[in-house]
Amino acid sequence: MSDQIIIYGADWCGDCIRAERFLDRFGISYQKINIDQDQSAKDFVINTNKGKQIIPTIIFPDNSILVEPSNKQLADKLNIVQ
Repeated sequence: MSDQIIIYGADWCGDCIRAERFLDRFGISYQKINIDQDQSAKDFVINTNKGKQIIPTIIFPDNSILVEPSNKQLADKLNIVQ
């Protein structure tokens, strides 16, 4: 289990960029894994999402997962008051 947030995404993904900017704005560190450059990461995303390549797929230190979360969902998960 990682003690860091992991974002599975891609450079072309607008929702990935939005999620990263949201975390950056609040100074929350994360590891970004580009599924276009890492086949095992792409396979993980597809397996996690029942055969679909849906990004961002975000893994949290408690092993919970959010898929294509809104900023509100991220804020709620991270106890951020906006």
